Amino acid sequence: MRMARTLPASRQRGYSLKDGDSFLVSDASGDIHGDEVADGLFHEGTRILSRLRLGIDGEPLTLLGAATAHDRVVFTAHLTNRPLPPIGDSVAAGKGVIHVERSRFLWQGRLHERIACSNYDRVQVSLPLTIEFGADFLDMFEVRGMQRAHRGSYPQVLAQADRVVLRYAGLDGVERRTVIAFSQAPTALDGGMARFDLELGPREHVTLYLEAGAEVGQPEATRHRRSMAQARRALHGRRRPGARLRGGGLLFDAWVERSRTDIALLASDLPTGRYPYAGIPWFSTPFGRDAIITALQMLWLDPGLARGVLAYLAERQAAEDSSFRDSAPGKIMHETRKGEMAALGEIPFGLYYGGVDTTPLFLVLAGRYFRRTGDRAFIDQLWPALQRAAGWIERSCDADPDGLLAYARGEASGLSNQGWKDSGDSVFHADGSLPEGPIALVEVQGYAWEALRTMASLARERGDMIAAAGWAARADRLRATVEARFWDEDLDFYALARDGAGRMCRVLASNPGHLLYVGLPAPERAQRVVAQLASPRFDNGWGVRTLASDQPRYNPMSYHNGSVWPHDVALCAAGMARYGARRQAARLLGEVFEAATHFDMRLPELFCGFPRSAGEPPIAYPVACTPQAWAAGSVFMLLQACLGLEIDAPAREVVITHPQLPPGVDGLRVESLDVGDTRMDLAFQRIGGRVVAARAFGSEGVRVTVRM
Repeated sequence: MRMARTLPASRQRGYSLKDGDSFLVSDASGDIHGDEVADGLFHEGTRILSRLRLGIDGEPLTLLGAATAHDRVVFTAHLTNRPLPPIGDSVAAGKGVIHVERSRFLWQGRLHERIACSNYDRVQVSLPLTIEFGADFLDMFEVRGMQRAHRGSYPQVLAQADRVVLRYAGLDGVERRTVIAFSQAPTALDGGMARFDLELGPREHVTLYLEAGAEVGQPEATRHRRSMAQARRALHGRRRPGARLRGGGLLFDAWVERSRTDIALLASDLPTGRYPYAGIPWFSTPFGRDAIITALQMLWLDPGLARGVLAYLAERQAAEDSSFRDSAPGKIMHETRKGEMAALGEIPFGLYYGGVDTTPLFLVLAGRYFRRTGDRAFIDQLWPALQRAAGWIERSCDADPDGLLAYARGEASGLSNQGWKDSGDSVFHADGSLPEGPIALVEVQGYAWEALRTMASLARERGDMIAAAGWAARADRLRATVEARFWDEDLDFYALARDGAGRMCRVLASNPGHLLYVGLPAPERAQRVVAQLASPRFDNGWGVRTLASDQPRYNPMSYHNGSVWPHDVALCAAGMARYGARRQAARLLGEVFEAATHFDMRLPELFCGFPRSAGEPPIAYPVACTPQAWAAGSVFMLLQACLGLEIDAPAREVVITHPQLPPGVDGLRVESLDVGDTRMDLAFQRIGGRVVAARAFGSEGVRVTVRM
């Protein structure tokens, strides 16, 4: 394995921007290097800009500071010069007299950048500003490390007066290009660098603009400001829907707002509605499971997101069998990708269905969306897709000797593990050996159980009592099988999985926390699961580990075998709260909140599972996606679990059961909560040793029941 060299401080943290099918990752100076990390400007799965480095006479500038604006649209870096080289007989300018403010944003597939240079010396200086650029047009999977036997043409470069055009002819017959345009013609321009020989008098300012994208543009100040305003309005429009949370304190409110903004940033406005892309950089594309869980996290506040997810996934439901794509009629997609390798079929992920849990989760989301909104017309529109999804679950269970929902990949190019823990070593036996398929994961049986119950409930709503009875009976049989096959008295826990030979994977993993989330376990067993998840072998002080610390293959630095995933913690906490363990849920919310304070209020996809040590932060996982949709959404699921808040729109009722607030939060207000045609505010306040809740605003058209 190639060892990465130590990166300078400016490159140890990536800064990201996203708009639609485009995203950009740079270092803190705003530079793109395209070598050690997955940085660059990407569009539709292809890196269209792999190098963009700003310098003075080819030398890098010194970083003063960098930040992304609170609305996550504009990135700004403040830079200064090292000593400027003398020109002729002139005296070199001293260090720290030139200030360069570099700001950028993405809009409609284009990078817009402003470079403002200011001279704070008392004499005129000559500023040889250089911009290095390049485009390797690598597919995202090449950036991730996949090797290809053949590629298209080497990038072709055409330099003109104030712009350069980089072209790549792919093997898929598509010509991809990047046009880098400048607001003024450089002094010198070639296929890899633009040089601007600027003269700045004392206190003088010079501003340059550049744009990079597939289409030709003419960058200048007015166009830059207008495009920035449009980008900000678009993101604000994605943040606007849904209820708001306020009053938790400055830090807590900052975490909530940043999480809400990150979900809006990752969401794209598609013809079917808003859809949250999974995460930057590796997963900035529609995923099925990730989007469904993000929609479930946000459902109580913003059900419109769930509607967009359901509509998009229904349109892409599988209609045929394909071992390459792991598809079968009725199945819901796992992910979709654009780019040359997907178009050529070099990878199956152009439209891939290798997720065993996505289809039942699709039904779970549909049922919970209906309960949250009472939107019968939309469910009627979805009904054929819901029936097809249920049919796939039924056929799959009928083909299994135990009647379970199991998976086995169709071809070696697909995912070997097809639950949410989809790394190759995430499912194993107590001796550490890897099982043969078909594999039935414990939490997937829970999702399938709720999916069947959902279909029974929706069928009753539609007056089809025969179909409802059939689905309800199937759900009962599945529940009985799970309780009989997966519960292990010696473990005092549910087994992780059953392999293709009928052997149980007797491993303590976080997966049964998801079983609590859907409510399958008997109450006495659920309490024993809660106790295990709350113990130090799972809870490291920052959340619930994916694997208990005394298990084989435990590694706190691994992707799935001992790390902490915020969305996984949220599902476990919601499951605990469902069985009355609301204080434990509040404790987990407090732990994850404290972790967020060490990650600049932006929870990463995952972090390492080392035990918490006094005075030390959680340990980052080096290549975690940040932002990640279901990590950002975890605060909302955790908070709903603590508040004990459930919304039944058809019954026009809001029920609050034994509400709790996390440590350090003494009050919270939920504002503009829509239930049917009624809008209300709810207030939660800590008084003495308990938390009280009440309607703070709104009509009496919806009943609010508080169980203390």
